[in-house]
Amino acid sequence: MDKPFICQVSRFDKWKDPEGVVDVYQLVKEKIDCRLILCGSAATDDPESGVIYDRVRRKANSDVKKGDVILLTLSDNILVNVLQRKAAVIIQKSLREGFGLTVTEGLWKGRPVVASAIGGIPLQIESGENGFLVPPEDTEQFAEIIIDIMKDKKLADKFAVTGPAVVREKFLITRLCIDYLNLINDLLSKY
Repeated sequence: MDKPFICQVSRFDKWKDPEGVVDVYQLVKEKIDCRLILCGSAATDDPESGVIYDRVRRKANSDVKKGDVILLTLSDNILVNVLQRKAAVIIQKSLREGFGLTVTEGLWKGRPVVASAIGGIPLQIESGENGFLVPPEDTEQFAEIIIDIMKDKKLADKFAVTGPAVVREKFLITRLCIDYLNLINDLLSKY
């Protein structure tokens, strides 16, 4: 905890682009003394996950040895919660993505989130308002935005308010239950 850290929580999967996250980190560390934590498990149904993990470890080898890149392969919800709550920036640099639950988790925890503008992620982030969306292959833009957030406390603090508000408004189960109850009420009132 002696340095701020960037965190991505995802499987070691080529579509989550952990190697690209290391590239982003290497650009960020040129401007800011920080760490990168990649936390995720290997998908049991994905024979490539071990290969991807090994490639990431080799790519970040010198930073891993210094303790500036930390690769965690634990499946521990409490650890994930702590990492997301303490991260200076949460990144989700997916090349393909469904909804992107870790994005929602980061927003809910009021952390700045910088994520790929793909899949369901743009349903969650309005770029510049409650996080930032970046084209998935734009390593330089990912790094520039992360650097800006880490240098501008007011910008980072903005997301402590706007991130949870979006999740509360759109994604909490209580809000969805109200929608279902309203739908049922509407249907019943027609009969």
